[in-house]
Amino acid sequence: MKETCNMTEQDYIKEQTELGKRFTRNNTVDISRIETVAGVDLAYWRQDGKEYAVCCIVVIDYHTFEVVERECHGDIVEVPYIPGCLAFREMPVFMETYRKVETIPDVVFFDGNGYLHPRHMGLATHAGILLEKATVGIAKSYHKIAGVDYEMPANEKMAFTDIEINGEVYGRALRTHVNVKPVFLSVGNAISLDTAMEMAGRLTTKEGHIPLPTRLADIMTHEKRKEYQNRK
Repeated sequence: MKETCNMTEQDYIKEQTELGKRFTRNNTVDISRIETVAGVDLAYWRQDGKEYAVCCIVVIDYHTFEVVERECHGDIVEVPYIPGCLAFREMPVFMETYRKVETIPDVVFFDGNGYLHPRHMGLATHAGILLEKATVGIAKSYHKIAGVDYEMPANEKMAFTDIEINGEVYGRALRTHVNVKPVFLSVGNAISLDTAMEMAGRLTTKEGHIPLPTRLADIMTHEKRKEYQNRK
Protein backbone atom coordinates (compact mmCIF):
# COMPACT_ATOMS: atom_id res chain seq x y z
CA MET A 1 0.00 0.00 0.00
CA LYS A 2 1.13 3.55 -0.67
CA GLU A 3 2.20 5.86 2.13
CA THR A 4 -1.05 7.32 3.41
CA CYS A 5 -0.08 10.95 2.81
CA ASN A 6 0.65 10.21 -0.87
CA MET A 7 -2.68 8.53 -1.62
CA THR A 8 -5.38 10.09 -3.80
CA GLU A 9 -9.05 10.21 -2.91
CA GLN A 10 -9.61 7.25 -5.21
CA ASP A 11 -6.85 5.36 -3.37
CA TYR A 12 -8.53 6.07 -0.04
CA ILE A 13 -11.91 4.87 -1.27
CA LYS A 14 -10.37 1.71 -2.75
CA GLU A 15 -8.62 1.01 0.55
CA GLN A 16 -11.88 1.51 2.45
CA THR A 17 -13.61 -0.96 0.13
CA GLU A 18 -10.89 -3.55 0.72
CA LEU A 19 -10.93 -3.02 4.48
CA GLY A 20 -14.70 -3.31 4.49
CA LYS A 21 -14.41 -6.94 3.40
CA ARG A 22 -12.92 -7.69 6.82
CA PHE A 23 -15.65 -5.92 8.80
CA THR A 24 -17.88 -8.02 11.06
CA ARG A 25 -21.02 -7.02 12.89
CA ASN A 26 -21.08 -10.40 14.66
CA ASN A 27 -21.13 -9.76 18.38
CA THR A 28 -17.92 -10.95 20.05
CA VAL A 29 -18.58 -9.11 23.33
CA ASP A 30 -19.83 -10.86 26.45
CA ILE A 31 -20.77 -7.93 28.69
CA SER A 32 -20.53 -10.09 31.82
CA ARG A 33 -16.83 -10.61 31.10
CA ILE A 34 -15.79 -7.05 30.28
CA GLU A 35 -13.09 -5.68 32.57
CA THR A 36 -11.80 -2.53 30.85
CA VAL A 37 -13.04 -0.09 28.23
CA ALA A 38 -11.07 2.62 26.44
CA GLY A 39 -12.17 5.98 25.08
CA VAL A 40 -10.42 7.68 22.15
CA ASP A 41 -10.53 11.29 21.00
CA LEU A 42 -8.37 13.59 18.85
CA ALA A 43 -7.90 17.35 18.74
CA TYR A 44 -6.33 19.45 15.98
CA TRP A 45 -4.60 22.80 15.70
CA ARG A 46 -2.52 24.80 13.24
CA GLN A 47 0.78 26.35 14.17
CA ASP A 48 3.64 27.83 12.13
CA GLY A 49 1.91 26.87 8.90
CA LYS A 50 1.54 23.22 9.83
CA GLU A 51 -1.37 21.13 11.10
CA TYR A 52 -1.02 19.02 14.21
CA ALA A 53 -3.17 16.50 16.05
CA VAL A 54 -3.05 14.94 19.48
CA CYS A 55 -4.76 11.65 20.26
CA CYS A 56 -5.68 10.66 23.81
CA ILE A 57 -6.75 7.24 25.03
CA VAL A 58 -8.23 6.74 28.49
CA VAL A 59 -8.77 3.22 29.80
CA ILE A 60 -11.23 2.76 32.65
CA ASP A 61 -12.41 -0.13 34.79
CA TYR A 62 -15.84 -1.11 33.46
CA HIS A 63 -17.15 -1.92 36.94
CA THR A 64 -15.74 0.86 39.13
CA PHE A 65 -15.21 3.55 36.43
CA GLU A 66 -11.77 4.21 37.88
CA VAL A 67 -9.12 5.38 35.41
CA VAL A 68 -6.63 2.59 34.77
CA GLU A 69 -4.37 4.27 32.21
CA ARG A 70 -4.00 7.46 30.17
CA GLU A 71 -1.87 7.76 27.05
CA CYS A 72 -1.41 10.43 24.40
CA HIS A 73 0.62 11.21 21.30
CA GLY A 74 0.88 14.36 19.21
CA ASP A 75 2.24 14.73 15.70
CA ILE A 76 2.09 16.61 12.41
CA VAL A 77 -0.89 15.72 10.21
CA GLU A 78 0.14 15.21 6.60
CA VAL A 79 -3.03 13.74 5.13
CA PRO A 80 -5.38 16.41 3.72
CA TYR A 81 -9.00 16.58 4.78
CA ILE A 82 -11.24 14.74 2.33
CA PRO A 83 -14.89 14.19 3.26
CA GLY A 84 -15.54 10.52 3.95
CA CYS A 85 -11.83 9.77 4.36
CA LEU A 86 -11.21 11.34 7.77
CA ALA A 87 -9.92 8.10 9.30
CA PHE A 88 -6.79 8.26 7.14
CA ARG A 89 -5.88 11.54 8.86
CA GLU A 90 -6.49 10.09 12.30
CA MET A 91 -5.16 6.53 12.08
CA PRO A 92 -1.41 7.35 12.17
CA VAL A 93 -1.57 9.35 15.42
CA PHE A 94 -4.14 6.95 16.90
CA MET A 95 -1.96 3.91 16.22
CA GLU A 96 1.08 5.60 17.77
CA THR A 97 -0.98 6.31 20.87
CA TYR A 98 -2.47 2.82 21.02
CA ARG A 99 1.00 1.25 20.89
CA LYS A 100 1.72 2.94 24.23
CA VAL A 101 -1.29 1.36 25.94
CA GLU A 102 -0.29 -1.37 28.37
CA THR A 103 -3.77 -2.26 29.65
CA ILE A 104 -5.34 -3.62 26.49
CA PRO A 105 -9.07 -2.81 26.70
CA ASP A 106 -11.84 -5.26 25.95
CA VAL A 107 -13.79 -2.68 23.94
CA VAL A 108 -12.74 0.69 22.50
CA PHE A 109 -15.16 3.63 22.18
CA PHE A 110 -14.28 6.34 19.66
CA ASP A 111 -15.51 9.92 19.69
CA GLY A 112 -16.72 9.67 16.11
CA ASN A 113 -18.45 7.32 13.71
CA GLY A 114 -18.10 3.70 12.76
CA TYR A 115 -20.66 2.08 10.45
CA LEU A 116 -22.55 5.40 10.32
CA HIS A 117 -20.54 6.54 7.30
CA PRO A 118 -21.16 6.70 3.53
CA ARG A 119 -18.98 3.60 3.04
CA HIS A 120 -19.38 2.24 6.59
CA MET A 121 -15.77 3.18 7.32
CA GLY A 122 -15.59 5.77 10.08
CA LEU A 123 -12.58 5.75 12.40
CA ALA A 124 -14.18 3.26 14.82
CA THR A 125 -14.63 0.72 12.03
CA HIS A 126 -11.31 1.42 10.31
CA ALA A 127 -9.42 1.00 13.59
CA GLY A 128 -11.49 -1.96 14.75
CA ILE A 129 -10.71 -3.89 11.58
CA LEU A 130 -6.97 -3.21 11.77
CA LEU A 131 -6.85 -4.02 15.49
CA GLU A 132 -9.20 -7.00 15.06
CA LYS A 133 -11.06 -5.68 18.07
CA ALA A 134 -14.55 -4.78 19.25
CA THR A 135 -15.05 -1.05 18.74
CA VAL A 136 -17.90 1.45 18.98
CA GLY A 137 -18.41 4.85 17.39
CA ILE A 138 -20.32 7.52 19.27
CA ALA A 139 -20.43 10.99 17.72
CA LYS A 140 -21.78 14.25 19.13
CA SER A 141 -23.00 15.51 15.75
CA TYR A 142 -24.68 13.99 12.73
CA HIS A 143 -23.61 14.44 9.12
CA LYS A 144 -26.28 13.48 6.61
CA ILE A 145 -25.64 10.41 4.49
CA ALA A 146 -27.41 10.25 1.12
CA GLY A 147 -29.46 13.26 2.22
CA VAL A 148 -31.10 11.27 5.02
CA ASP A 149 -31.73 13.02 8.33
CA TYR A 150 -32.42 11.30 11.63
CA GLU A 151 -35.66 11.23 13.62
CA MET A 152 -35.38 12.87 17.03
CA PRO A 153 -35.79 10.29 19.81
CA ALA A 154 -38.32 10.84 22.60
CA ASN A 155 -37.21 13.01 25.51
CA GLU A 156 -36.59 10.03 27.74
CA LYS A 157 -33.45 8.42 29.10
CA MET A 158 -32.06 5.87 26.60
CA ALA A 159 -34.74 6.62 24.00
CA PHE A 160 -33.45 6.03 20.48
CA THR A 161 -34.38 6.01 16.81
CA ASP A 162 -32.62 3.91 14.22
CA ILE A 163 -30.97 5.78 11.37
CA GLU A 164 -32.06 3.81 8.32
CA ILE A 165 -30.67 4.54 4.87
CA ASN A 166 -31.80 2.65 1.79
CA GLY A 167 -33.41 0.02 3.98
CA GLU A 168 -30.32 -0.58 6.13
CA VAL A 169 -29.72 0.51 9.73
CA TYR A 170 -26.49 2.52 9.86
CA GLY A 171 -26.68 3.58 13.51
CA ARG A 172 -28.86 5.14 16.19
CA ALA A 173 -29.72 8.56 17.50
CA LEU A 174 -29.59 7.97 21.26
CA ARG A 175 -30.70 10.27 24.06
CA THR A 176 -28.65 9.22 27.08
CA HIS A 177 -30.45 11.52 29.55
CA VAL A 178 -33.65 13.53 29.64
CA ASN A 179 -33.28 17.07 28.24
CA VAL A 180 -29.93 16.49 26.49
CA LYS A 181 -29.07 16.42 22.81
CA PRO A 182 -28.86 12.95 21.27
CA VAL A 183 -25.57 11.30 20.42
CA PHE A 184 -25.07 9.14 17.35
CA LEU A 185 -24.14 5.55 18.03
CA SER A 186 -22.86 3.03 15.53
CA VAL A 187 -21.07 -0.27 15.46
CA GLY A 188 -17.34 -0.05 14.94
CA ASN A 189 -16.43 -3.70 14.52
CA ALA A 190 -17.12 -7.08 16.11
CA ILE A 191 -20.02 -5.89 18.29
CA SER A 192 -23.79 -5.68 17.85
CA LEU A 193 -25.63 -2.37 17.92
CA ASP A 194 -27.72 -3.53 20.88
CA THR A 195 -24.63 -4.48 22.88
CA ALA A 196 -22.96 -1.18 21.98
CA MET A 197 -26.03 0.71 23.19
CA GLU A 198 -26.23 -1.26 26.44
CA MET A 199 -22.59 -0.43 27.14
CA ALA A 200 -23.04 3.22 26.18
CA GLY A 201 -25.95 3.50 28.60
CA ARG A 202 -24.00 2.00 31.48
CA LEU A 203 -20.92 4.13 30.79
CA THR A 204 -22.78 7.45 30.58
CA THR A 205 -22.78 9.03 34.03
CA LYS A 206 -24.94 11.90 35.29
CA GLU A 207 -22.01 14.31 34.76
CA GLY A 208 -22.25 14.14 30.97
CA HIS A 209 -24.29 12.92 28.00
CA ILE A 210 -21.55 10.87 26.33
CA PRO A 211 -19.91 7.69 27.67
CA LEU A 212 -17.31 8.32 30.36
CA PRO A 213 -14.30 6.91 28.44
CA THR A 214 -14.74 9.26 25.47
CA ARG A 215 -15.70 12.17 27.74
CA LEU A 216 -12.45 11.76 29.68
CA ALA A 217 -10.49 11.42 26.43
CA ASP A 218 -12.13 14.59 25.12
CA ILE A 219 -11.16 16.53 28.26
CA MET A 220 -7.62 15.18 28.03
CA THR A 221 -7.21 16.21 24.37
CA HIS A 222 -7.98 19.83 25.24
CA GLU A 223 -5.40 19.76 28.02
CA LYS A 224 -2.73 18.07 25.91
CA ARG A 225 -3.34 20.34 22.92
CA LYS A 226 -2.50 23.34 25.10
CA GLU A 227 0.63 21.61 26.37
CA TYR A 228 1.82 20.81 22.85
CA GLN A 229 1.04 24.34 21.62
CA ASN A 230 3.10 25.82 24.45
CA ARG A 231 6.10 23.67 23.56
CA LYS A 232 6.47 25.26 20.14
